[in-house]
Amino acid sequence: MMKITMIVTICSAIMFGAFADSPEITLTTKKGYTLEFVIQDTTFDKAIQRRLTDVFFSVYPKLAKTYNKNAVKTVSITIDTTYDGVAYAHNGKVVIAQAWLKKNPGDVDVVTHEVMHIVQAYPPRSGPGWLVEGIADYVRYKYGIDNAGANWTLPELKPEHHYTNSYRISARFLDWVEHNKKKGTVKKLDKALRERAYKKQIWETITGASLDELWDAYTAG
Repeated sequence: MMKITMIVTICSAIMFGAFADSPEITLTTKKGYTLEFVIQDTTFDKAIQRRLTDVFFSVYPKLAKTYNKNAVKTVSITIDTTYDGVAYAHNGKVVIAQAWLKKNPGDVDVVTHEVMHIVQAYPPRSGPGWLVEGIADYVRYKYGIDNAGANWTLPELKPEHHYTNSYRISARFLDWVEHNKKKGTVKKLDKALRERAYKKQIWETITGASLDELWDAYTAG
């Protein structure tokens, strides 16, 4: 493993002669993949940084091998001091809110969910958003390193649930389809989305049942 740590020492001037601290950037290359880790607040807990880095190198190569061998080899993770959400991913970059990690230091598998979005690499309007997020949470459920540490689980089925609810609710449904109807469904759906070939009829092509028929069987227990 090659690991290079660079701390940028040139500060950018802002109005009235004040200066802003520059981020700390760590580059780590391992087994053909490179992670750029950007910390805006250099007091950020280095133990959490190490855990997030470990999750990346434990999970990302597996996801790329399983779902998309053409996934990018270099990924950036930024711990953002101003973002007020949880996390997002776009074009090989993951942004995680520092405030979220401060409140939820055990949620290291937020990386697993977000880097799956990088592996997905779906073109615009490739398919329904609920399925995109459902696949990412399904992958977190299957590949997560320490979901228990974040008290993260798939929810029990409730009458008000629907497959379009997205995230964990959709992920649980996908897991049921994998175990009870057709193993490999998620991989085929993922491929179809990436190739912009997804249509609702694909569920019947893959499993022999329509999406709504699958949901009815799932909710029937």
